[in-house]
Amino acid sequence: MMPTLLQINVTANWGSTGKIAEDIGRIAIEAGWESWIAYGRGNPHSQSKLIRIGSDFDMNLHGLQTRLFDNHGLASNKATKHFIKQIKAINPDIIHLHNIHGYYINYEILFDYLKEWGGPVVWTLHDCWPFTGHCAYYEFSNCYRWKSRCYDCPQIKSYPASLCYDRSTKNFFDKQESFLGCKNLTIVAVSDWLRGELKKSFLKEYPLLTIHNGIDLSIFKPSAIKACNNNGKNILGVASVWDKRKGLEEFVKLRDLLPENYLITLVGLSKEQISSLPDGIIGIRRTENVQQLVDLYSMADVYVNPTLEDNFPTTNLEALACGTPVITYKTGGSIEAIDAVTGITVEYKDIHSLSEEIKHICELSLFFRDDCRKRAEKFYNKSIVFQQYLKLYKSLL
Repeated sequence: MMPTLLQINVTANWGSTGKIAEDIGRIAIEAGWESWIAYGRGNPHSQSKLIRIGSDFDMNLHGLQTRLFDNHGLASNKATKHFIKQIKAINPDIIHLHNIHGYYINYEILFDYLKEWGGPVVWTLHDCWPFTGHCAYYEFSNCYRWKSRCYDCPQIKSYPASLCYDRSTKNFFDKQESFLGCKNLTIVAVSDWLRGELKKSFLKEYPLLTIHNGIDLSIFKPSAIKACNNNGKNILGVASVWDKRKGLEEFVKLRDLLPENYLITLVGLSKEQISSLPDGIIGIRRTENVQQLVDLYSMADVYVNPTLEDNFPTTNLEALACGTPVITYKTGGSIEAIDAVTGITVEYKDIHSLSEEIKHICELSLFFRDDCRKRAEKFYNKSIVFQQYLKLYKSLL
């Protein structure tokens, strides 16, 4: 009989984590596995068999409870219990968790079942939520209470936002009680930085591996389109959501520090954000036209990622694959995508050094597009990178 893989994530074949789950499922299918993906939101199509956990109503109710009581991940009781019955019917050989936050599943009920089941569990961490009392990232607020216990959360109104109640201490110990004691659990971090943080957390008792994300190099590749900024330089920034941690304000500051002929283009902005941009910054809303994004990467003289907290940004990989050097702040795992011949790292929030390094890259042609592409081919080809998961599954069986 063919082995069966069940992945659990907030999305399926949509967004960064959903696409990762889809690619892992595809590789498993090609290797003769049966692949299932259980998800919480959207209306996806997939090569894997799909199970939706709960409904839109259930997600909204979970969101409401989070806002009122700061108990994210502790609602959706009925939906999770029904899902457990579906797991038993599927009888998977491997259960692979991704993001189990996002208003769709009850982690206590899920982990009670995983401990009872006793089979091999792989958990890919795409952020820090599993070992904090509230937040998914903490560098921006410079809070490291999660190393001992969370309390008086400085990001209580950030995702997953609570409007009036701080339950961070109770959440911290609830997660600790639920997530510890799962005898056959292996944790995968998508960056060396995150694996290092895990070693300082209560999850350090588990086997910890790093498997970097990969991208589709047949899609993300240098295009032949020419830049339209005659006698100028093209600076590009891309994000799915431009909140404070992604560095939108850093680009506004850069506009005052860079020469006028440096055109900044930002992709993924809301209509309101675009309307508030200063002259010299072009805003583009989130695009599902991948070729347009590839063209923008290819036209750019440099891809700038002034993220203030991040794990392992996929956009860095996409830029390299299109032959464009990357410059980023030294934060999280963002620096891991580049080396000395494909980009530059700048000290955290040092906006003046960032602007100077951008000018160095653009004026002196410090990097060659072939080197950027070769690095993407060597390390970030998803068809090769995600084979590591298949090897991990086989070793656990």
